[in-house]
Amino acid sequence: MQRDALLTQDELDFIQTMQHNPQLNVRDATSSLLVNGGSQIRDLLTRLAAHEQVTIQANFENQQMTFPLHLVEDEFHALHLRLGVPSIYEDGPLVRPWRLVLEEPVALENANGQPGTMWVHEVSFKGVLLEVHNKTKPPKNFALWFSPSGYERIALRGSFEKETEQGFFAYQLSQCDKDEIERLRQYILQQHRLAHPALHL
Repeated sequence: MQRDALLTQDELDFIQTMQHNPQLNVRDATSSLLVNGGSQIRDLLTRLAAHEQVTIQANFENQQMTFPLHLVEDEFHALHLRLGVPSIYEDGPLVRPWRLVLEEPVALENANGQPGTMWVHEVSFKGVLLEVHNKTKPPKNFALWFSPSGYERIALRGSFEKETEQGFFAYQLSQCDKDEIERLRQYILQQHRLAHPALHL
């Protein structure tokens, strides 16, 4: 190598490895959105997303996915539309949030990670279906942690709705902590991918 070279051969090899690494060149297809169709449509969507909630809805079989559009600013102060984590619904007599039925119930935990008497059987981004052990009376409200295996735990706050014929207790989840609800949506989306792989190719 020449004495006045800016990079050594090892540095050049490293840069070439980085450029050709397929893992580093894959973009997250669900997070960015390219809007074709002219500047008027793009400008309209940008203005709406800046002031109102704008969503894109997809229907398939008996389910709907509603993706929120967010306006984000990059490091060059340019504005872009980005897809958020979708809300998944199922059609029927009533449209309701898609519920993930857990293979094994998961105990809700307190802040110290100790499992309690309330066990999650089904979960959606709007509510949970719980079983209460030890014949304890279900509380009107709870603030506990949901810790599904292999995932970071998620804080949930619920308000009692009703008891089902099977003896389970339905709770509506509050939207007070948007970060936690967003993490719950992420978890549900990942589980939806596993349950419906053909839709997430």
